[in-house]
Amino acid sequence: QVQVVESGGGSVQAGGSLRLSCAASGWKYSRFCMGWFRQAPGKEREGVAVIYMYTGGTTAYYADSVKARFTISQGDAENTVYLQMNNLNPEDNAMYYCAGDSDDYSCTWRLMTRRFDYWGQGTQVTVSS
Repeated sequence: QVQVVESGGGSVQAGGSLRLSCAASGWKYSRFCMGWFRQAPGKEREGVAVIYMYTGGTTAYYADSVKARFTISQGDAENTVYLQMNNLNPEDNAMYYCAGDSDDYSCTWRLMTRRFDYWGQGTQVTVSS
């Protein structure tokens, strides 16, 4: 059974930083895509960043709204990813969700369509002005 678990959310003042972590377990993919999405109250869930992980490397893709402020990276443990969020502002207030799936479809497509089979429960990020 596949599980995806996020951690690291919290409260921070505008201009501050947070790092979210995500760990996936129970799958056997050697190449796969993991990503971060967020949903603010009353708004649709939107893609933040995805990372394609394969033997020997990774490739990351970002939504325009977070480029140069957020960094997605492979974690230290197997099947883990981080989302480093810098220069946070109140527009970043949202529940952040981690998702994972195979590379049957491109990571960029998954970022745009939010089509992942496996999702975590979410972690709240609150930014005060």
